Amino acid sequence: MATTTPASSNGGTLDVQSLVSQLMAIERQPIDKLNTKVTSYQSKISSFGTLKGLASGFQTAVQGLKTSLSGFSATASDTSVFSASAASTAAAGSYSINVTTLAKASKLAAAGQLSDTAPIGAGVSTVRITVGTTDTDIAIAAGATLQDIRTAINAANIGVTATIINAGGGTPYRLALSSNSTGLSNAINKITVLTGGDADINNLLAYNPTENAPAPAPAVPLAQTVAAANADFTINGIQIIKSSNTITDAIDGVTLTLSKEATPATLTVARDTSATRTAAAGFVDAYNALTSQLKSRSAYGNATTAAPVLAGDGTVRIMLDQLRGIFLTGASGGTLTTLSQVGCSTQADGTLKLDSSKLTTAMSNDFADVTNLFSSATGFATRLDTWATSVVQTGGLIDARTTSLNTSITEYNARISKLEVRMTFLQKQYTTTYSRLNSLLASMDNTSAYLTQQFSTSSK
Repeated sequence: MATTTPASSNGGTLDVQSLVSQLMAIERQPIDKLNTKVTSYQSKISSFGTLKGLASGFQTAVQGLKTSLSGFSATASDTSVFSASAASTAAAGSYSINVTTLAKASKLAAAGQLSDTAPIGAGVSTVRITVGTTDTDIAIAAGATLQDIRTAINAANIGVTATIINAGGGTPYRLALSSNSTGLSNAINKITVLTGGDADINNLLAYNPTENAPAPAPAVPLAQTVAAANADFTINGIQIIKSSNTITDAIDGVTLTLSKEATPATLTVARDTSATRTAAAGFVDAYNALTSQLKSRSAYGNATTAAPVLAGDGTVRIMLDQLRGIFLTGASGGTLTTLSQVGCSTQADGTLKLDSSKLTTAMSNDFADVTNLFSSATGFATRLDTWATSVVQTGGLIDARTTSLNTSITEYNARISKLEVRMTFLQKQYTTTYSRLNSLLASMDNTSAYLTQQFSTSSK
């Protein structure tokens, strides 16, 4: 039982402040114990937060492994001719691709002007621009400059971009128009200044492919510098014409991007075993990171090592037991049933180790069987994904445990608040009591001195 040593001042009276402080230290011991529990539970919640992050990362790795098993690679024999990518809907195969014509956007250039800020024409004009088969009328104000005309065309948002190019020379500023998209359907087919428009604006912008010169010199009207064109190419001898150089619907699951007109190049679509090996390595790393933390955070301490905050925690033990159960139960539906058969073996310390060459061999022998081992209903990736969900989801193992801990913290804090009220009352009571005792002792000291004086006088 804790005790206090009475504190006294030099005059023989009590040191009230020191005495009350000692008494309150004893009274506050229940609060200190509760605060210690609150701190411990908060540390447990933080530790579970770390484990939840690791479990979530492990689930991402598991899902990435499943996704990689349905992936394909698309390889061009000459990447200067085209590039390609393949989705999970692709099929393995080889294709000969011959690009005759690349898709192009139409481009026009106007005659050069002395200045891009000087007014052009004096009257209001309406300019009709035909893109593909769509006509759009654009108002040009009286006295508009080359910059104003550029701004008006761009503001119309008709799939055409206007710019001003400084080409040098005596009349350097030239208005350039370009379709935003390639293909004949997006070509700038005609530009007309409607009746009543300014003659100078007409001389600058009027364009008709059958009338304008094919290549403008600095002093000629608006003319075509690049003709719009569709992509014209063959796949295995079959002609295909598209408005864009990026083609997504010619080969199932494959996106082609044409980049050069050239002799045939070969496209090879195959299972992406490289992506699967990378995903498998990520899966092993994520598993090892998770299980090592589950073990270290729940281990018991010893004479030299303090126990971690989750030592012996039941939730962590459940997580470990469930993981072991999944790895001890093989997959069904194929000739491969265990992870060790594809080079993913368990070490003496419980971690996994990946033999990439063994995994590659298994995929070469029977990719479908490897896919079944991981991605079927009884596959390891499928079951581990389900387990991870049960751990990290709202209401899952970790969430339920941290909710319980938070409930306990709330209850402890409520008890602490009540005890703090009592502490305030006790401190006032002790201070009052011992202050009064001090006054009494002082009074007794005065009486004693008086009596001593009287006895001394009487004796004389």
